[in-house]
Amino acid sequence: MSAEVRYASLDDLARLAPLFAAYRVFYEQPHDLPAAHAFLHERLARQESVLLLAELDGEPAGFIQLYPSFCSIGAARIWILSDLYVVPEARSRGVARALMEKARQHGLASGAIRLELSTAHTNLAGQALYESLGYQRDTVFRYYGLTL
Repeated sequence: MSAEVRYASLDDLARLAPLFAAYRVFYEQPHDLPAAHAFLHERLARQESVLLLAELDGEPAGFIQLYPSFCSIGAARIWILSDLYVVPEARSRGVARALMEKARQHGLASGAIRLELSTAHTNLAGQALYESLGYQRDTVFRYYGLTL
């Protein structure tokens, strides 16, 4: 059975929070279900992000979180694909690809000119997926961050 991907709402928090907590563990953060729940609740309640939920056989299998942004040079909307996670037992079943396609459709429907993402240098599976979908590694700009 293929993954069904839909927009998530506040009603999905109990299904999303465990996925988000596991996603954070992947990036070497402590497992903290209350923090995951609170963070996602705030994003959805304030309409600060778009969450896409994938389900296999009615069970949560993965999610994507998109944040709205803008490109000053292009004078247009873009979306930051901040988070993508698929539960281990659903990997290699097309879940990530289905989520990525729904994110692409959302971008097009909202008039965005681009989706942007970053991933860990060690996330080779993710890099292979993104490149297979036409994402190109930036060779022009360096990205920097400042921890506050």
